[in-house]
Amino acid sequence: MTLSGRNLCLKTGIFVTFVFLVLTAVSAFFIIPAAPAVSAEAVRRPAGILAAFIGRFAGPSPYAPLAAIGGSVFYSFIAAVLIYRYFEKTQSPEILFIACFVLSFALEGMRAVVPVSRVFVLPGRYLLASSRLLLFGRYFGIFSLFAASVCAAGFEVQKQRNILFITAVATLVIALGVPVNTLSWDSAFSMISGYIHMFRMVEAGVFIITIASFLISAYSRGSGEFIFIGLGIFLVFLGRLLVLGADSWPALAGLPVLAAGTWIICVRLHRVYLWM
Repeated sequence: MTLSGRNLCLKTGIFVTFVFLVLTAVSAFFIIPAAPAVSAEAVRRPAGILAAFIGRFAGPSPYAPLAAIGGSVFYSFIAAVLIYRYFEKTQSPEILFIACFVLSFALEGMRAVVPVSRVFVLPGRYLLASSRLLLFGRYFGIFSLFAASVCAAGFEVQKQRNILFITAVATLVIALGVPVNTLSWDSAFSMISGYIHMFRMVEAGVFIITIASFLISAYSRGSGEFIFIGLGIFLVFLGRLLVLGADSWPALAGLPVLAAGTWIICVRLHRVYLWM
């Protein structure tokens, strides 16, 4: 993919994220009053080791998920703008997929459909569509990080478009195939979906392979910057897990962790390619 083509993709993503940001801000006037009732009807707390650990010390708050949703969309917009600003003239094959990961957080705004559906009594198909968009964003983001590690390992830059297309199609198949219960949600305002434990294992596997790929790249390409990028990947995975399951205020610590990891990745990538 050419530099101009990549920049066009980034601009399009920034525009879409801005739209999500505006819609999330507007919907806040309706969903904040409804949050306590929606939280009270949650069938369970979010799944995951980190969520279970935090749940031992902090109970769910009806407003913490709203803060996580707004924070996720805001992070997506600001991070995408900064990536475009600092990589506009820098050819880095990895940054396109890092940007895709960042942009995927805009779809966390789909969680707001749960309280909105209660306020406006929306049919179940809206909850189903929003849940599938949410699932698409989450898995597209994590697979994009894996694709970034593939590029760091030396995959041909010319194949970027193919990798992006394959990643999007594979994620779409997953999002459309996962069963979703449109009558129940967890305390983070995510609809209950099937195969949760299987996908947790997939996430863990992708996480390990992605970090390993960047560490291998540090050796094969003779650049210690990739070690720090691996650290950044660890932080964004940690922040992502916290934010996606944030139903209490302590879990919102995932937002600064996510931002710190993104900053480390982008700064180190910029150093690698600035003089190339």
